[in-house]
Amino acid sequence: MIIGRYLLREILGPFAVMLTVLCVLFMSYGAAGFLSDAVNGLLPTNMIVQVIGLRTLIALETLIPISLYLSVVMALGRLYVDSEMTALFALGWNSAGLMGIVFGLSLCTAVIVAGLSLVARPWAYTRSHELASVAEASLHSNDMQAGTFYVTGAGERTIYIERREGPAAPAGGVFVQLRLRGGGTRIIYAVSIEQLSPVGGGPRFHLSGAHVYDIDVDGSASEVGLNARDLNLHLVSPSAHPPEYSAIAASTTHLRSSDSAPDIAEFQWRESTSVTTLLLGMLGVPLSRAHPGQHRNTKVGIAILIYAGYYLLYESARTWVQIGVLPPFPGLWIAPASLALVLIFALLEPQLGLGWRGKGGA
Repeated sequence: MIIGRYLLREILGPFAVMLTVLCVLFMSYGAAGFLSDAVNGLLPTNMIVQVIGLRTLIALETLIPISLYLSVVMALGRLYVDSEMTALFALGWNSAGLMGIVFGLSLCTAVIVAGLSLVARPWAYTRSHELASVAEASLHSNDMQAGTFYVTGAGERTIYIERREGPAAPAGGVFVQLRLRGGGTRIIYAVSIEQLSPVGGGPRFHLSGAHVYDIDVDGSASEVGLNARDLNLHLVSPSAHPPEYSAIAASTTHLRSSDSAPDIAEFQWRESTSVTTLLLGMLGVPLSRAHPGQHRNTKVGIAILIYAGYYLLYESARTWVQIGVLPPFPGLWIAPASLALVLIFALLEPQLGLGWRGKGGA
């Protein structure tokens, strides 16, 4: 029990640090992508925080397995290099006990990843789609800045401003494209535009030097046109549309009974993430073997290459199932099956005489 707790502590320390670093890097990358939206008024700050949090929650099903995998390789590799593993084997500790400790930790982690994939993943995707719809409907023209195209709704309205001194200031050189309900497009250009107090639930604008053109569905210009020195325009506020169906946001219960290729690929992905976590954790044990005196991170490079190859196959298999290149069986499971073969080979490698066998070999 003492040795088991010691090994767990040696693995969990790097695991916590690595997972934290990966989460921070992922959140920073996501924040950088949304920064321009916040500056331009496309998304309020609180909504951006929610979206980044949801995306990080989704990413945990990938970040947790790689963190566990590399932590096992690094922690046990250090014990081999510092001859601590040799001392443990000399005291009667064996490879089966080592694998049992890592298997128990990997199994517990796999259960957490299963919960994230089967339950948290669809909820997070559904919530993020809802936030995107609300953001489009709540866009306020006073927050718009010059030099940016703003598209609201499902492409129903496009606005571009050439010049503006600051938020809520009158804008110059304004281009507005509206999709008409009866079909066709309305183009509005104004030398300057100023937003008025809203009346009737929608924004009102005063346009100076306005030019309005209606374009038919077939693309030909109609006879309808207007040139006005001053024009008041009342736009109906876009409403938040319910998100369209998406396999990544569908419930696991629905995916289980679906025969659609994208749904099958998504369901197999959610099921296999826990298996991947378990296999990666166990694969870290044989990959951590090293000579005493070697650099403690000697095997990390090899471990990263193996993971990169596996993840490429994993993602490719999901795409192949989505487009029908791979049948539902074996489907995406060819990737975890390949990883299982790598694990078996790594465990048998000392007996095959293909590499260094540590004292008390694993």
